[in-house]
Amino acid sequence: MITININGQEIQAEEGQTVLEVARANGIEIPTLCYHPLLSPYGACRLCTVEIAQRGRSSLEASCTYPAADGLVVQTRSPAVLEARKLILGLLFSRCPSVPIVQDLAREHGITEPPFPTDTPDENCILCGKCVRTCHELVKACVLNFSERGIERRVGPPFLEKTRLCIGCGACTIMCPTAAVEIVLEKEAIYKEKPLGPTSAIWVPSLQAMPLVPVIDTDSCIRFRQNDRSEGEITDACEACQMVCEANAINFDQQDEILELDVGTVIVATGFEMWDPAQLAQYSYGESPNIITGLEFERLSNSGGPTGGEILLADGRKPERVAIIHCVGSRDHSAHEYCSRFCCMYSLKQAHLVRDKTGAEVYEFYMDMRTFGKGYEEFYERVQEEGVTFVRGRGAEVEVLNDGKLRVKGEDADLGKLVQADVDMVVLSTAIEAPHDADRIASLFGLSRTADGFFAEAHPKLRPVETNTDGVFLAGNAQGPKDVPDTVGHAGAAASMALALLDKGEVTISPQVAVVDEKLCSACKTCIPLCPYTAISFIEEDNVARVNEALCKGCGTCVAACPAGAIAGRHFTTEQIMAQIEGLLRMPVEQLVEVEGVRS
Repeated sequence: MITININGQEIQAEEGQTVLEVARANGIEIPTLCYHPLLSPYGACRLCTVEIAQRGRSSLEASCTYPAADGLVVQTRSPAVLEARKLILGLLFSRCPSVPIVQDLAREHGITEPPFPTDTPDENCILCGKCVRTCHELVKACVLNFSERGIERRVGPPFLEKTRLCIGCGACTIMCPTAAVEIVLEKEAIYKEKPLGPTSAIWVPSLQAMPLVPVIDTDSCIRFRQNDRSEGEITDACEACQMVCEANAINFDQQDEILELDVGTVIVATGFEMWDPAQLAQYSYGESPNIITGLEFERLSNSGGPTGGEILLADGRKPERVAIIHCVGSRDHSAHEYCSRFCCMYSLKQAHLVRDKTGAEVYEFYMDMRTFGKGYEEFYERVQEEGVTFVRGRGAEVEVLNDGKLRVKGEDADLGKLVQADVDMVVLSTAIEAPHDADRIASLFGLSRTADGFFAEAHPKLRPVETNTDGVFLAGNAQGPKDVPDTVGHAGAAASMALALLDKGEVTISPQVAVVDEKLCSACKTCIPLCPYTAISFIEEDNVARVNEALCKGCGTCVAACPAGAIAGRHFTTEQIMAQIEGLLRMPVEQLVEVEGVRS
């Protein structure tokens, strides 16, 4: 450890640190535009200049490159330091008079106008070199560099021309303190801009996720993209997140693992997917960035979203008129015939947010308002009182006008005529649907599915969380569209059923199962693919098929399909059924005596 004096304060520091690092670690602010803790110090902007006194001599030095030494005396705001910074800021302000951060720093030092004439008032680059060091040291792309000399000095790719070396990662734009670097992507570019998607390569996959654990998007992560691009030659690209993670929780070498577990019960909670409104061309989804889905609006209005919770158009303006169209893809013979159930309520909530955050006019085009839950009708009335205009009739078409405005056309059933509204933003309340791979889950667990694609329960009223496969339960939207309260209740019921089965310690199976007469089995294996519960397996050693009685439900499919007649349904053999019929038709002894007496 060493001891240095900064502004009269004795400070303990570690050897190898710079004066700037020691000062910042102790809450002493020193301005700088070219420094970043993940980059090597460069000392380009010279704003971090401090006065160093050592061995009876003093000098002005860049604190980001000057090593801290024992006995060093540092002044961060002495008259000489302030005068030097004022001169530097005067030069920067004259070079880039329109850059906000330079304007603010200059104002702090008493400079309100550029002290020197400027030939390029639109210049943003201050030649700090942050982008160059980022591209070389973190990204390892080595695309950007300095060129020319003196007043002609520039930053850019070789010969200031387009290059295939750039991977379009955007790291230089993030590091640039003056927003002088811009990434321009062509329409054919691989990495398309996603304004409402993840704001970085590290993000939480769902809002209010439990547990709240971030993940790395390998398609956006600089390290993974450089590895793919160089076929693994560049293994240390970026890794900035790993450098700053105090918990050492980031491991780039982890691989996906498949774990095999022995379980007693399974709860299927596959959720739902949002339907793609691009399948209905009349809504023009994808033709304007201001036509968004309800889920994208949730991302936009969330405080953790790309706009910090502000509801803005693609050009950064607040909308003045917004249209919300219900039942996009729901209750529609061209898409899904069923009601997605919670769209009405989230549409009402979004209308309330628009009115509250922007004061814009809101038009809701709806077919029927289905406010079925506790307190829902009261909220519907509250939104009406807030000034939202409700148009009873499906929004039939969204047209993108030449000036960027959006025209929503529809029918007002109450007035009995067609209406239209020109708005700035359109929110499509899209349908939900079963996950695209639900058929794989159904095949894996022997589950049946209803016509709408969701998993079928054992009984819609008496057994809403159970399935026809013992030990497998449904939770939430896996069984059908539900809102949050119903999903929580349904999931709690599924968990209770699973715990009850586990706590019992044993399983009671139905006696009505199929059995194989192994003497008659011809090993044709016809029954195996036909069993909907995968209860039949073929025993190679004995060359026969056998039924797992714990899985069999006694449906009789294999009994009817067996060409050798080797499979029978227990308690449903021909002899048993005939005996039952005979028993039903047989007269009681008393009646038989009476009949015989009459005959005699």
